Amino acid sequence: MSASALPVVLEGTGPLSAVIEDRGSEIADALGTAGGVLLRGYTVASVEAFRGFAAGFGHPLLSYEFGSTPRSKVEGGVYSSTEYPAHREIPLHNEQSYTRDWPLRIWFHCVTAAPEGGATPLADSRAIHRGLDPALRDRFAQRGLRYVRNFGNGLDLPWSKVFNTEDRGAVEAYCRDHAIDFTWKEDGELRTSQLCQAVARHPRTGEDVWFNQAHLFHVSALDAVEREVLLDTVGEDELPRNVYFGDGSPIPDEELDAVRAVLAAETVTFPWQAGDVLMLDNMLIMHGREPYAGPRKVVVAMAEAHGTTRAA
Repeated sequence: MSASALPVVLEGTGPLSAVIEDRGSEIADALGTAGGVLLRGYTVASVEAFRGFAAGFGHPLLSYEFGSTPRSKVEGGVYSSTEYPAHREIPLHNEQSYTRDWPLRIWFHCVTAAPEGGATPLADSRAIHRGLDPALRDRFAQRGLRYVRNFGNGLDLPWSKVFNTEDRGAVEAYCRDHAIDFTWKEDGELRTSQLCQAVARHPRTGEDVWFNQAHLFHVSALDAVEREVLLDTVGEDELPRNVYFGDGSPIPDEELDAVRAVLAAETVTFPWQAGDVLMLDNMLIMHGREPYAGPRKVVVAMAEAHGTTRAA
């Protein structure tokens, strides 16, 4: 299926609650092929109605744990989309692909569409995998990725926000359960390091997908001025986030520039309309956010936990 066919648009009228029964097979088919479905024209009475729709696919909604960006809980299992400055772009990514555990399903509901900008770019993770230079792709796949995070100190989210607790013991238990190395620093802040995948295999389709956030976590994601200031101020070891090959060796900037070029080539974008509901297979489809002006409200729900921690 061509990138231009993403997402599959299913238009209709009536309450969103009836869609699963009326068009469930169409949704399932579209998710298995294109990886994304946009439901447009249906009545979404409230955020609670959206929550009920997402939960209606038979899996409990997931909480947002070990997050990399701030979100606010709206309803049980429903969160605000990433709370990031409106004038800045959120690059393409698969949700929580910087960890070893992630949701297979993700839903977005547009409550308020921005009057200017705010569209959601999408890209097929299978096409990204195919489009990369095979030698580069294999190097990442074989070596894996090590994400290093330094929380707090005004540079990144505090660890209490990321782990939803003030209890150090609970943080340590979470880290041990999820194969995350951790260090408490002298100032009371936390550093974590986790070895993760660069490429993953979809559990249903068996297809290989490019599945990581190296292009977001790497220091080369910063603009030149911000990068220089941070490195001069705190040094590489104390950057709020960075990523290396699995053995700790540096990833050359140009290799991630090559990844970003493929992402750009595979990007498709659709503008939101109020009431829209977008459902994605999180392993097959990447998503992001364009800058915007004016009011914008998009909420998100996730389900079907999957990952590699238990296999470690």
